Amino acid sequence: MLHSPAGSNASLPFWSRLRTPKGKEAKIQQPQPMAVSPPRLLTLAFADMETIRMLPDSFAELEAVARDWIKPPPDAIFSLRVPVQYISWEASRLVSSDYLYLTGEDSYQIAIQGVRGFKVEIVSDGPPPPDDPPPPPPPPVLEMTGTFNLELMPGQTVALDTLISSDELDMSRMEDGTTVDGMFWGKLDVIHDGDTHKMEFTGTRIVDDVPPELLVDSRIIQKLSVASKPATAKCHLSILAPAQQYCDVVLSFSPLWKLRISLPPAEDVGPNKVKYFVRVHPGGALEHFESLMTTTALYYEAVPDPGMLDPHDFVAPRNSFAMSYRDFVLHLMTVLDTLGMSLHARTNFIKSTT
Repeated sequence: MLHSPAGSNASLPFWSRLRTPKGKEAKIQQPQPMAVSPPRLLTLAFADMETIRMLPDSFAELEAVARDWIKPPPDAIFSLRVPVQYISWEASRLVSSDYLYLTGEDSYQIAIQGVRGFKVEIVSDGPPPPDDPPPPPPPPVLEMTGTFNLELMPGQTVALDTLISSDELDMSRMEDGTTVDGMFWGKLDVIHDGDTHKMEFTGTRIVDDVPPELLVDSRIIQKLSVASKPATAKCHLSILAPAQQYCDVVLSFSPLWKLRISLPPAEDVGPNKVKYFVRVHPGGALEHFESLMTTTALYYEAVPDPGMLDPHDFVAPRNSFAMSYRDFVLHLMTVLDTLGMSLHARTNFIKSTT
C-alpha cells in the first residue's frame, strides 16, 4: 500500500524518487526544435519586383537593407509594411487591416517573433531599383583567316590562303551591330566566265567548313527562339495554420496545362497531378523534408500544352473587335487602373506591350 507524503513521513524517500529534477523539467518545457533549421529569410517587395535577403536582427538594419536596394531620393516617401499573413499568429489577431506598418523596433520584434519566413513591402513614390549594368561588349575581332579562289580559266582554279586584318573594322559584328560568337571563316571567289569576272565574299560563325546551303543567319535563329517561347504561369501557394501540423498538398492541372518547374521539387502522383508533403508552422513557414528546404510558399510554373489548344476556339471573328490605337491606349489605362495597378506599373505595362 502506498501513502501520500502528507500522511506519513516514512514514504518521503519513495516520493522523492518520482520527482523530476529541475534540469530535466526545464528541458521538457522547451519546444522541440525544427527538423530543418536554416536561417530565417526576408522577402523585400517593391511594386512588381522582389528580392530575397537574410532577415535582419533589428529594425534599423531592415530599413538600411531596404533603402540600399531601392535607393530612394532624400525627399521621397518611404515606409515599410508587412502583410498580416506573414506576421506571428498572436500579432495578427490584434491587427484588423491587411497590413502591419513597421514604425520602430518594438513593432518589428513583435512581427518577427516565431516567424521563419518574413515579407516586407516597401511603400514609396520613388523610382524602382536600377537595373544591373549591361555586361561590357566583347573585344573586337580585327583579324581572321581568308581563302581566295581564283579561276584562271574554266576548270582551272588556284586557292590562296591569307590573313585578313583591319585597324578599325570589327569582324565579329554584323551590319546591324549584332555580335557573332565563335570562329570566322571567309571566302572570296573570282569566277571567270568568258569576259565576266564575279567576286563574292561571305563570312559566318562556323567551326568547320560546311556547304553554303547549310549556313543560317543567326538573327533568324534568335527571332525564332523568341517566337517559340511559350507563355508561363508563375504561381505560389502560401499556407497559414494556427498550429504546427503535417499536411499533403496536391496540385491538379487542367489537360491544357503541364507543370514546368517547382520549388521545392514536387512528387509526381499521376497524370497532371503532383503532391507535396510538408510541415506547416504558425506564421507561414513550410518545411519540405524530401529536399530539406524551408520556405514561405510553394512555387511552381505551368506552361500551356500547344497540342491540346486550338487558337480558333478562343479568338475568332465572332468574338473579336477592332479599336483604334488612340482609343485602345485609353481603354487599357482605364482597365489597369480598375485592377489596382500603380501609375508606374501601368506606364511600364503599356510601354512594353504597345
